[in-house]
Amino acid sequence: MELWFGGKIYTMINEGDWVEAVVVSEGRVMDTGSTSELYDKYGGMLNEQHNLNGGIMYPGFTDSHLHMMMHGERLLRLDLSFMKSKEEVLRALKQYADNTSPGEWIVGEGFNENQWEENGLIHKSELDEVTGEHPAIITRVCRHALVANSEAVRLAGVTKESPDPQGGRIGKDERGVTGVFHDEAQELIKRQMPGVSSDYLEKALTAAIEDMYARGLTGGHTEDLYYYGGFLKTYRVFRKVIHERGKKFRTNLLVHHKAADEMEEAGLAFGDGAPFTELGAMKIFSDGALGGRTALLNAPYEDDPSNRGVAIHSDEDLDDLFKKARAKAMPVAVHAIGDGAVKAVLERMERFPLKNGHRDRIIHAQILDGELIARLQKLPVVLDIQPSFVASDFPWVIERIGEKRMEYAYAWKTLYDKSVLLAGGSDAPIEEVNPLLGIRAAVDRRATLDFQVYGEEEKLSMYEAISLYTKGSAHAVSREEEQGMIRAGYVADFTVLDRDLFSSAGHEVADAVVMMTVVDGEIMYEK
Repeated sequence: MELWFGGKIYTMINEGDWVEAVVVSEGRVMDTGSTSELYDKYGGMLNEQHNLNGGIMYPGFTDSHLHMMMHGERLLRLDLSFMKSKEEVLRALKQYADNTSPGEWIVGEGFNENQWEENGLIHKSELDEVTGEHPAIITRVCRHALVANSEAVRLAGVTKESPDPQGGRIGKDERGVTGVFHDEAQELIKRQMPGVSSDYLEKALTAAIEDMYARGLTGGHTEDLYYYGGFLKTYRVFRKVIHERGKKFRTNLLVHHKAADEMEEAGLAFGDGAPFTELGAMKIFSDGALGGRTALLNAPYEDDPSNRGVAIHSDEDLDDLFKKARAKAMPVAVHAIGDGAVKAVLERMERFPLKNGHRDRIIHAQILDGELIARLQKLPVVLDIQPSFVASDFPWVIERIGEKRMEYAYAWKTLYDKSVLLAGGSDAPIEEVNPLLGIRAAVDRRATLDFQVYGEEEKLSMYEAISLYTKGSAHAVSREEEQGMIRAGYVADFTVLDRDLFSSAGHEVADAVVMMTVVDGEIMYEK
């Protein structure tokens, strides 16, 4: 039995609730109260005491939507996400190529042309100049587009005559293939890339978890089980790193719809693997992203009147995917950014209702309208939102969708006030995995490009913002009776910071320092 004391401990049961001390036994909170009361009650049974030394404890922060393996890869690979110009990206690629063995693939992660001094995607001919004979790709920050060089395009057998696949686009101009591949078209290139070893995946996952500990994260809901050689190979890596190697991290593993049958063939089902490698909802993509104008909208893009975006699946195929999930007693977690995609998803949720007491999830839900919100209020659904998108998408997103749609765009406060369940995530490696950046974006809504505030009326309070990463993430996996708060019977997952966020101005939140990250009562990180 352990006593945690010496700082302010926010329970998050209600706004403003805090205690002086917590007693933990076998990875669970046993009791809370004043230090003196708990000493009197449990003094003779306490085996260990942890002094917070003035630190502020919160329920463990959990990222409700990210890609842990991809985040680890970003830490291991060439990171383009902070580069401010096309020239900077090309210089970095040349340097990387010059130090790469002949014939090896070159992969650059996370470029964002919207933050470059001059907008405009890189053409494959420009990649050719710096990558030579290496096959090479660079992925856009949203992961819904990539640019491939000529050698990668050649290996994929793509020509100007190649048709667009369902749910994807091949970039073409008067010269032929541009090298830009959107959404499902990316698979034409990715299928040519060599497979990765289990050792590499273990390195990537370990790097991701250790980085997340340092950011104060005790858990995450991740989608990785389809992309690295199949469900079983990737699942075994999660089990090995988290269970066998003791990297405790409360992980909920979304299962891509193409991996669901392999999960079943392995004798596994929804909910198996708890508490640290729990198999979660079936992941489905219904549209693309706003950056590449492939998010599916009900009306055309403001800056591209001929385009409403991309439906990843036909209506019939989307029906079949919902039927498949329900046949396996699985909730769904559907990527839907545009209002057209959200509408299609809600129609299926209404037509094929979930009957096992769990909740479906809509991931992103950035563009909504009043009717869609009214329908959301009636369903057992959680919205996985990414507050950091406000900081990174504005002001350019206004040009994409127009002022009229802004009323219900990124409308976190409207949704919160209408009692739509919200969970907070980063979509890492799309955005930085740091939950403090998400909390700051939720309460401050200040863009990183021009430092202006967008949607003042949609700001969340500090309590509401922290709730996204505690109570909200627990609701997303139907664990609200044991996660997301510090109270008797709940898991002993704690995030300890050097300051009281409730006494901090919104713009100061990200300056907080993580002092300690505790999972299952065990200190996994200490500064």
